[in-house]
Amino acid sequence: MSTSKAKQKVQPLTDQEIQQNYSRLQNELQSLAGKIGELEQEAEEHGLVLSTLNEALQVEPDRKCFRLIGGVLVERTVKDVVPALQTNREGIKKVIANLAEQYTGKERDFDNFKRDYNARPVSSA
Repeated sequence: MSTSKAKQKVQPLTDQEIQQNYSRLQNELQSLAGKIGELEQEAEEHGLVLSTLNEALQVEPDRKCFRLIGGVLVERTVKDVVPALQTNREGIKKVIANLAEQYTGKERDFDNFKRDYNARPVSSA
């Protein structure tokens, strides 16, 4: 029954509208994937810095380190910077998880769109 209801909800679109929606959904997926990749790289960089600073924290917690905040380089101690970096990394991981959920939803929408309108990429051959 649910499939017959789903079939009734599909609005007839022109070929051009189908092509535009297909491209839009594809671009949204690519954009989300790019942002996820960028944030994963940033989280990995935070991890590398934290591993280095954790070693310094054990040996010399009052050691100077520099941190770029809003385009301004500030001098701090290792014991001050480590908790802030850990908080930032956790925040980045939460954003990545949120974007991954959005990506999954968009991917599902895209698959439904392709199925409903029998849309396929145009071969350039």
